[in-house]
Amino acid sequence: MSTEAPSQHPKSLADLYISFTLLALQGFGGVLAIVQRELVEKKRWMTMEEFVEDWAVAQILPGPNVVNLSLMIGHRHFGFAGAMAALAGMLSVPLLIVLVLAVVYAQFAQHPEVVGALRGMSAVTAGLIIATGLKLIPALNNNPLGRTLALLFSALCFIGIAYFRLPLAYVLFSLGAITCIIAYRRLK
Repeated sequence: MSTEAPSQHPKSLADLYISFTLLALQGFGGVLAIVQRELVEKKRWMTMEEFVEDWAVAQILPGPNVVNLSLMIGHRHFGFAGAMAALAGMLSVPLLIVLVLAVVYAQFAQHPEVVGALRGMSAVTAGLIIATGLKLIPALNNNPLGRTLALLFSALCFIGIAYFRLPLAYVLFSLGAITCIIAYRRLK
């Protein structure tokens, strides 16, 4: 993973729109793995560190993470028009597809093949999320918490939610507050 500055930028508003439309079409159910690969590795619009920082900000803003990220990237390169082009790319075509699928799903929801296909897709999505998390670990080297402490808090978050079944909001707020205080003190 390179820490160099990104070597490329979106060429136009149309490039932003098309790129984010294609991202959205590739990632029903979760696009983190796809967005990271496309924006950092293929398009080189951002470094891995920029991606991790922007993704962290996108997660704390209200709304879907990838939509927040698309708005930030669009705005960074083309201002308000870029933010709107990226947003339209993320939402327009996928919205039409979801509406068509909702109509079709209503007709076939009880078929065993449909139920099995949805279960299979959820397993693949979980695998993509885990793989992306593993790929992002090297970016923790530059994190104020350091790799070990960041991974410890990640594990505590997973244990709290998956094992103890604590509400996500409580776990994220409590652990997030602690990590923010630690990071603030280390950056001071």
